[in-house]
Amino acid sequence: MAQTLAMPPEAAAAAERKALLRKSHPVLVPLIYAIVIILAQLVIHRHLTDYVGPDNDDVMRLVEVRDFLGGQGWFDMMQYRLGLDGGTLMHWSRFIDLPIASLILFFRLFFSPEGAEAAALTVWPLMLVLPLMAFMGLAGRRIGGVEGMHFSLILTSLFVLTSGRFVPGSIDHDNVQLGLVALAVAMLADESYKPRNFAIAAVALAIQLGIGAETTPFVAVACVAVACLWAWDGAVFAPAARAFALTLTIAVSGAFFSLVPPRLYSMVTCDNLSLGFYGIISVGCVGLLLSALFASRLSRPWRMAVLAANGAAVLATTVAIAPQCLRNPLADLDPMLVELWLSKVTEAQSIFSIARTTPDGLGAFYATGFLAMLVCAFRIMRGERARLHAILMALVAVNWAITLVQVRGAEFSNLLAIPPLALLLADLRRISAADTEDVGAAFFYVVTALISAPAVWAVGGALADKGIVNSFTVAPPAKAEETSNCASKEALAPIANLPPGVIAAASNMGAPLLRFTPHRTLSGPYHRDPDGMLAELHIGLAEPQQAEALLRDAHVTLVAFCKGDPQVETLSELKPRGLYAQLGAGHVPAYLEPIPTPTKSDVQFFRFKPQE
Repeated sequence: MAQTLAMPPEAAAAAERKALLRKSHPVLVPLIYAIVIILAQLVIHRHLTDYVGPDNDDVMRLVEVRDFLGGQGWFDMMQYRLGLDGGTLMHWSRFIDLPIASLILFFRLFFSPEGAEAAALTVWPLMLVLPLMAFMGLAGRRIGGVEGMHFSLILTSLFVLTSGRFVPGSIDHDNVQLGLVALAVAMLADESYKPRNFAIAAVALAIQLGIGAETTPFVAVACVAVACLWAWDGAVFAPAARAFALTLTIAVSGAFFSLVPPRLYSMVTCDNLSLGFYGIISVGCVGLLLSALFASRLSRPWRMAVLAANGAAVLATTVAIAPQCLRNPLADLDPMLVELWLSKVTEAQSIFSIARTTPDGLGAFYATGFLAMLVCAFRIMRGERARLHAILMALVAVNWAITLVQVRGAEFSNLLAIPPLALLLADLRRISAADTEDVGAAFFYVVTALISAPAVWAVGGALADKGIVNSFTVAPPAKAEETSNCASKEALAPIANLPPGVIAAASNMGAPLLRFTPHRTLSGPYHRDPDGMLAELHIGLAEPQQAEALLRDAHVTLVAFCKGDPQVETLSELKPRGLYAQLGAGHVPAYLEPIPTPTKSDVQFFRFKPQE
C-alpha cells in the first residue's frame, strides 16, 4: 500500500488494475486453485500402498482397460472372466477407457507395464481437477461476479479435498461425470442466452449419457429447463433453444453410434446409453427444435400448450419403447441379491438407512443441498433472477431426491449446491463489509460460510455423535475380521500362476481376482452379473453335499475362501451348516483339496475335485 501511495496517480491506478486483474482472471485464478489442490492431494495421499483406488469399480475399470489394450474390440463390452460361462455384458463406457488406456500407452514409453499403470492412474484423476475448477469458477463468475467465482472455487476446493473421486487411483467414471455436470451448469447459467453456450451444454449432456446412466435424471431436468425457458421467453430464447436441441440431437447420435454395436441397436437397457434413452432424447430434441423454429412467436399460453404436447410425445415414446426405464433399474433384482448384496452396499443406502446406521453423516449428505434449495426458493419468491434460480433449484433438487433413495447422489447434489451458495456468500460478504460495526451481519456471514461446506457438517456430525473427547481419541484396535486381507496381490498370489480356471469366491473378491489372476470368477458386485452372484450365494449357503453339485454345475475349479469377508460372515450366520460356515469352522469336505498358502494369508484356496 505504501509503495502504491508513493507512485504517481497514473502508475498507482495501473498497479491496482493489474492486481485486480490477477485476482479476477477467469483462467488464471481457477488454474492457481487447481494447482494448489493437486499438490495438496499428492501430499495428503503420498503414503498410498496401492496405485488403484480402494473401490471395486476402480479395480474393474483397470481390468476393462487392460482387456482393451490387450486387443478386445471397441464395441465388445463383454467381461469374459466374470460370471457364468460366456461372461457378463458390462454397461460401462469406452469414453472412459480410451483416455486411461492412452495414458498407460504413453507412460509405457518410460516405465515398466506396472509403472505405466501406476503413473496413468495417478495422473488421470488429478488431471480432472483442472476442468472441474475451471467450470465451477466460470459458473460462480457468471452467477456472482468475481466474488462469486472465488467463493465457488473455495467451496469446490473443499469438495475435491473431501471427496474420494479425485484421489490418485480413482478411475471410476464419477469424477468425469462431476466435471461434465459442472460444465453444463456453467453453460446453462448464461443469462444472455448465447446459443454457443447452450450448444456446449448439450454436448456435455450427451457425453454424460454416453458415460453412464447415473446422471440421466440430471440430463432430463436440464432438457426440461431449456424447454421451459423457451416456453416462457419465446423468440428471445429461440436461437439458444435451436442451438441446444440441434446440438444435443447430433451429439447424442454420435455417442450412440460410437458406443453401441450394430447388433445391439434395438436393445433397450436402462443403465447405459441404448435405444431407450436415444429415442427419448431424440424425440424431445426434435420437438423442441421444431417448436423453436415455428412456434416461438406465439403467445405464452400457446407456447405452454406446445411444450405440453412435446412432453406428451416424449412420455408416449418412453412408454412405447422403454417403459422399464420409468422405474429403478435395480427393481428387477432377485430378492436374495437385494437382501444379501444391494442392501449392504454403502452408496446404495437410503436416508432411512443412513439415519439408522450412521446418523452423523446426515448433514454431510443432505444439509448443503437442502440449504441451496431454500436459498433458490427464497430468491425466486423475491423475483431475484428467478429463471436462473429456478434452473439451479431444479438441478439440485433432482440429485437431492436421488440422494434420499441412494446416498450416491450426494456428491452431485453437494457440487450443484455450490453456485447458489457462492452467490449468497458473495452478497453476505458485501453486506458485512459495508458496515464493519454490524456484528450480526458478520456473524451471519461466517455461519453461512461454514454451513455451506459438507465437510463442516461431517465434522459437526462426528462431534455430535461421539463427543469432542471421543472424536479426537485414537480408535480401538479393529477386530481381526475387520482387517482381513482378502483381496491384495499378496493374498491372491498362491493362485496367480495356476492355469486359468473358474473361481467361486465372495463378490467383493471378484474384481481383485480378475486384476491379479488369470481366472474367471463367478461373482462380482455388479448388477449385470446376477446369475453369477446367485450361483456363488447358493454355493456358500448350501450344505457341503449339495454345494458339490452346485460347484460342478458352475464348472468351478477353484474355491477362494476368506473368513473375514463381510459376505462370508453373513452367509455363515444365516446357514451354520452351509459350506462357508463349515469351512470357517475348519471342516473341509473331501472334494476340496487345500492349496498351500503363506502362513500370513487370510485366504484359503481349494481345488475342486468332484467325488466319483
